[in-house]
Amino acid sequence: MGKIIIYEHANFQGRSKELNTDITNLKDVDWNDCISSVKVIGQPWVAYEHINYTGQLLVFEEGEHSIVGKEMDGKISSLMLITENLHNPQITIYEHNQYQGKSRVITEATNLDRGHYDNMVSSHKVQRGAWLLCEHSDGSGFCYIAREHEQLPSYQAINFNDKLSFLRLTDKYYPYIILIL
Repeated sequence: MGKIIIYEHANFQGRSKELNTDITNLKDVDWNDCISSVKVIGQPWVAYEHINYTGQLLVFEEGEHSIVGKEMDGKISSLMLITENLHNPQITIYEHNQYQGKSRVITEATNLDRGHYDNMVSSHKVQRGAWLLCEHSDGSGFCYIAREHEQLPSYQAINFNDKLSFLRLTDKYYPYIILIL
């Protein structure tokens, strides 16, 4: 399905460890706050700044990432494997809470900043795939991972109401890392 090889230094130097399951607290495997580069084979992984998948996040898709980025270098405390089938993704976004108002079905990366839905979305339902939802159209700001079959009736629960400007699927073939600030 997928694995990640973590390295303590940039450019795949120093100690390394291979993981193939979620880790809620990297202290449990003696790797908290010391990851500086990674290799991903198969499905994407989400790295979180804090334990229990909280704080800033960084998505690593398949490939070699010789640096994790200065904002997250040596600050990763939990890792989660994206296990969803990433083919034929689909998410429905809604203008208001409780899936009310105008809706739109999305099946590909979409910059809402250039259309009618910028900063207007308040809830969603994920039919297929795993999606990265971002506050700003360049993929920065607050970001959220929306996973298959998730139904989030109110973005107020994550302090994200009327802030969505960009969303894209996570994809094992996507060629770069998205840094969440």
